[in-house]
Amino acid sequence: MLGVVTAPYKATVLTDNDGTANTGAVAMRARRPLLMAGLGAATISWSAVFVALARQGGASAVGTAFYRCALALPVLVALAAIEQRRRGPRPFAQRLRAAMAGGFLAVDLILWAHAITAVGAGVATVLGNLQVLFVVGIAWLVWHERPSRAVAVAIPVVMLGVVLVSGLIGSPSTGQHPLAGVWYGMGTSLAYAGYLLTLRHASAASARIAAPVAEATFGATMATLAFGLVFGGLELQPAWPAIGWLALLALLSQTAGWLLITSSLPRLPAAVSSLMLLLQPAASLGLAALILGQRPTVLQIVGAILTCGGALAASLSATKAAAEAEVSPLG
Repeated sequence: MLGVVTAPYKATVLTDNDGTANTGAVAMRARRPLLMAGLGAATISWSAVFVALARQGGASAVGTAFYRCALALPVLVALAAIEQRRRGPRPFAQRLRAAMAGGFLAVDLILWAHAITAVGAGVATVLGNLQVLFVVGIAWLVWHERPSRAVAVAIPVVMLGVVLVSGLIGSPSTGQHPLAGVWYGMGTSLAYAGYLLTLRHASAASARIAAPVAEATFGATMATLAFGLVFGGLELQPAWPAIGWLALLALLSQTAGWLLITSSLPRLPAAVSSLMLLLQPAASLGLAALILGQRPTVLQIVGAILTCGGALAASLSATKAAAEAEVSPLG
């Protein structure tokens, strides 16, 4: 699952030694973040398939979330240490907030694993990408930031899409528990919204990439371990091939995919980054159909289009409003 991470987009003009514009260098520099975001979204699109295969191999929802984070942690910590040598240590308060964000991530990953079992890998990914609506809702309730008209129109469209994609209407072909899948998906998106808001606050005015991801992953590892010890469901020696799928999930999705996305999206325009992020649920639906045989019905495909389209509209509207609020005091 992905969150929209945006920043003001600035075009950089590169020149040759004689001062003339180097159009080849400009084009290469402009394409690099787009390529990285695309690779990151494509990499994370495999997450739901890996989770489904690990679950089929006997891994529990808590175990899936725990090993996804725990196996990725050594690589992320090493990268964060290299980054710290170059840029210096992060303030303790920011590190603590990032670790606290990992608590939300742990809830998100556990509920998402349940959603994948309930409604299928592709559909669960669509349901888990509604965090922008919850972010807008939390901002309205907590900070009294009234949602725009576009967001108000998008909400019923997204809700209709959720009903269709979950299989509540018609005969679902990708899961046997559509109602439970909706609740798991909503819970996933709500927890993910909390993760994004907390991590963004922890990473404010920071140019670091690996450190926030490593700190949040550490927090998620500790939180999933606590969930497993208190509520059960955490097997400390998962059988093969489940552990193999979990290792791929950790190294490809939690590590490579997240680092690619975190480093690229702030350098892209908001509209482009939002469109790139929609690659994940679309690709996950396709991968689930090809690899797992979870082929959605026509109604579910229509629901996925409505859900992703409404979430995109809400995301772009919220980003535009935030940009206008940032610029208005300067005017």
